[in-house]
Amino acid sequence: MNRRDAIGRVALIMGGAMIGTEFLLSGCKPNTATIENIFDADHVALLNEVGETILPTTSTPGAKAANVGGFMAIMVRDCYEPADQQIFLDGLTKLDDASNKKFSKKFLDLDAGQRTALLTDLDKEQKEYSKTKKPKDPNHYFRMIKELTLLGYFTSEVGCTKALRYVPVPGRFDGCIPYKKGDRAWALS
Repeated sequence: MNRRDAIGRVALIMGGAMIGTEFLLSGCKPNTATIENIFDADHVALLNEVGETILPTTSTPGAKAANVGGFMAIMVRDCYEPADQQIFLDGLTKLDDASNKKFSKKFLDLDAGQRTALLTDLDKEQKEYSKTKKPKDPNHYFRMIKELTLLGYFTSEVGCTKALRYVPVPGRFDGCIPYKKGDRAWALS
């Protein structure tokens, strides 16, 4: 093989690799799903307020400080099956419907006491539903909201460092630590 043939073959191989790579890359579509495709800013604001009612600000920051609404939106979008996503979204409408039925106002227009009373009623409803739920029955929307609120809050920086006792670099293992009533639980990282 002479030099000219070798260069021609290398050029053919390299050109094919470059064309093949371009074809492969242009054939891949970026994931265009965003929170906005399922949730809008109003949904996230509503979820933050619901989360804040479930875990209000006390001596520690509440769920709103951890942006649990944004967390819920991402989890539902990325981790839930389409059927559960729809149940969750329909649940936001049902939440406002329940608020209108009970107080003649949307959830965001309620005061703190009314919000707590409404969510307490919804929690009782989901507990009753869960008692009789068959495995193939859909999940209750309020249970999803409550679970995601707790998960989002206690896995956030705010929840781990402000609501729980947190040691970023733990020392030795102490299997028996005295607990005093009112002590915060430990955060695991």
